[in-house]
Amino acid sequence: MRHPRLDLAAARRMIAAAETRAGETGVRATIAILDGGGDLLAMIRMDGAWPGGFDLALGKATTARSFHAPSSAFVPLIQPGQPLFSVSNVGGGRYVILGGGFPVELDGNVIGAIGVSGGSVEQDIAIAEAALAAFNLSK
Repeated sequence: MRHPRLDLAAARRMIAAAETRAGETGVRATIAILDGGGDLLAMIRMDGAWPGGFDLALGKATTARSFHAPSSAFVPLIQPGQPLFSVSNVGGGRYVILGGGFPVELDGNVIGAIGVSGGSVEQDIAIAEAALAAFNLSK
């Protein structure tokens, strides 16, 4: 029995959709796609995007993949006085608790993740959601 997986062709479609959405909104984004094991499958940094966007996009995708949840899900829990206040220090800082990271799911399984950085949190989320929509259309 084969397990569902995220392949390079799907990652390329997702990146193309994300890049299109970023262009429509004037965001110069970095977009990272991880496979089911959490390894980098594909990544782009649009012309003019911040060099630091690489680490942020990768961190958002890593967070979403590792916890099977959007990276933004943890924002309320990491505020001072909340139960996960220092979680961003776990794992040497590789988790990024900002909006723009989402798990990629197929048949109830997390098969990868996407992370986007470059715009506001809302813009990063919209760009990532465009990529997820492209993946869901291609299933």
